[in-house]
Amino acid sequence: MENKDINEQIKEAIVKVATEPQNVDNYHVLAGLYESQKMYDNMISTYEGLLAVSPEDYTGLVNLGSIWFYKKDYRKAFSYLNKAVEIDPMNYVGYFSMGNVYAELKTFDKSIERYDKALELGAPPIDVYNAMAQLFWDKKVYVESEIYYKKVLEMDIDNIRANVGLGNIYTHFYEYEKAFACYKRILDNYPDNKEVLVYIAKASSSMLHEQEANDFFEKALAQPGRNYDILVDYAISKGEFKHFDEAIALYQRAIEEEPKNHTAFLLLGNLYYDLGRFDDAIKAYDSAIKFNYKDTLAHMSMANAHYMKNDIRQSLIEYRDAIRMSQDNDEYKLIYLEILDEFITQREKEHV
Repeated sequence: MENKDINEQIKEAIVKVATEPQNVDNYHVLAGLYESQKMYDNMISTYEGLLAVSPEDYTGLVNLGSIWFYKKDYRKAFSYLNKAVEIDPMNYVGYFSMGNVYAELKTFDKSIERYDKALELGAPPIDVYNAMAQLFWDKKVYVESEIYYKKVLEMDIDNIRANVGLGNIYTHFYEYEKAFACYKRILDNYPDNKEVLVYIAKASSSMLHEQEANDFFEKALAQPGRNYDILVDYAISKGEFKHFDEAIALYQRAIEEEPKNHTAFLLLGNLYYDLGRFDDAIKAYDSAIKFNYKDTLAHMSMANAHYMKNDIRQSLIEYRDAIRMSQDNDEYKLIYLEILDEFITQREKEHV
């Protein structure tokens, strides 16, 4: 019934826009309904209609810029956001939105400049500090990222984004107990948060708390939503605890869920390789390459598996493919030349 109600509301809003085209509120209502259904193309056409009637509608300009940012058309995003800032230079929303675009483009100095301006004009500090923390994380300046996440937590100790971000920083530096504490703080308030259940499961696994990790992984899988990445992470955890058959079964479950995603094939191949099951590894690598031919690592792994089977000719073919896709990798070239030299020596011995 809920979808039917929304559809009826959309129809009514469309009629209001058509019958009262000068009423800007009607456009905003209609765009909001489209947003609730993630109908972004419809939102674009609605806001374009609004701007035809009211070219200086600040909210319309900012929202249209944000939609184009979401759709990764950054030129159009800047076009609308710049106009919004020109119309109302004292409104922080335009600057904050521009900061997000610059952050996505890795233009960090300009992004920080816009975030600082948004803060100066009264933007909520929590939103800005979270954005700046993410920016420094992307720059790999982890000390600054940690500082800003901690600023957020001083204002809101239960902030999900800051706790996850700080937990990820601690995980990056192998401080798993600190990471666990951040994730646990969220779970205490949101016990069914699928994303955080995975984070805390991985932290538990890294701390060698096997049963706790299993429980969190199972609970994450029980929540609605996509499970492919969870199954892969769970399989990795099982492998680290030497439960290889269970790890293989989890990789196969992931493959059943998303048979064209190459990651599980690649990791399954790696597990088979480590177990000395080179024929199985080659089959898995072959599937990974089938669905992502440009995966250099899959070609290198396939080459290694063929080499372990003493099939040097096929190994050289795969090494050559890897080099072709990663021509600046001197390590790959060195391995190839060493194997080629071995192959030539072997052939010479055969003809003596």
